[in-house]
Amino acid sequence: MAVLNFRTDERSERALAELMADGSTTSDAIRQALVDAVRLRRREQMRAESLDVLNDENDRDESRRVLAEMDTLRAW
Repeated sequence: MAVLNFRTDERSERALAELMADGSTTSDAIRQALVDAVRLRRREQMRAESLDVLNDENDRDESRRVLAEMDTLRAW
């Protein structure tokens, strides 16, 4: 595993202290923060992509056409 060094500032010191308040080590807190940051970034990207699709009138029209076509194929 790589060993990383970084310089903290006042804001990151406060954040780290908060993350360690549950008894986590510095390393555990930073590892978890990195995982959480990636998860949050991915969620934000998915949200932005969802909004793009939602606002795409052509995509919504196509979805309506497909649903209408599928409705005619129902057996019941």
